[in-house]
Amino acid sequence: MRRIGVLGGMGPEATIYFMQQVVGAISARDDSDHIPLLVDNNTQVPSRIKAILEGGGEDPSPVLAQMAEGLVAAGAEALVMPCNTAHYYADQVAAATDVPFLNMVELSCAEAAEIAPGGKVGLLGSPALQQVGVFEKALSDVGLSPVYATEQGRVLATIRSIKSQGPSEFAAHTLSDVASQMVADGADVVCICCTEFSLLAAEIDVKVPMFDALQVLVSAAVEYSRTGVSSPAMKQRDTAPVATSL
Repeated sequence: MRRIGVLGGMGPEATIYFMQQVVGAISARDDSDHIPLLVDNNTQVPSRIKAILEGGGEDPSPVLAQMAEGLVAAGAEALVMPCNTAHYYADQVAAATDVPFLNMVELSCAEAAEIAPGGKVGLLGSPALQQVGVFEKALSDVGLSPVYATEQGRVLATIRSIKSQGPSEFAAHTLSDVASQMVADGADVVCICCTEFSLLAAEIDVKVPMFDALQVLVSAAVEYSRTGVSSPAMKQRDTAPVATSL
């Protein structure tokens, strides 16, 4: 089993949920059957919302790169980051070490292409995803196009509510409304691409296929730990250009 390093804390409950899902993905008879995880549940990563949406916030990328370096120094043989918005800084994370980075955004776009080839993907996630186009290139690369929520204020308020108060029935109802609006706007499939929303995935009601980017990352982490098989969405230092950060 290869050790997977987790850049966590964005948010902390979503990181714990990711770990629970990795544990739940294994049919284990003993502790040694489970995937070894090294986790930096760093709640002090500068706010991605402040840096991207509000402007003037501290750039998170140096902290994320330091986390990646620390996890590899501790023995991680691949890295994951269970936060969709933080993937705006994915190239900096990938460039910080020589081990594979399992890119949740690219893996999720590949999943969407399997479900709805050539279709439109409703992105149920932070407004920051649209503002800086976190998914745009990865979707285009597999022949897909995005559909965003028209009521981004409701989406952002729901993220903040879950972070401060935890998942709720009201939040699930709001997300179901937002997802239904994206379907009305042409989405053929909906991707849950906010790890706070992953906590409510089973309660979001929508009339088209829906999948959770976090679950895609769970499957990729388990596969890599077991087999060491690398995919196009697993970037390494020598192939990852460094993007300009905000």
